[in-house]
Amino acid sequence: MAISLSVVLMLAIILVVLIRGGSIKAGPAVVAILFGFFLASTGMAPAINRFMNSIAETVNQISF
Repeated sequence: MAISLSVVLMLAIILVVLIRGGSIKAGPAVVAILFGFFLASTGMAPAINRFMNSIAETVNQISF
């Protein structure tokens, strides 16, 4: 749960920076948010969640 919350927070910050920087307008940002919201309620959600968890575990295992 902590991973998904931090990912959502990171993506929200990136979205705000893109909107304020003029790289993306408010309309496409709303479409992207709604796409993610509705995608989360589909049957693909568990597969996406497993994929994101595996990426987080891989990054976590990298030692510098």
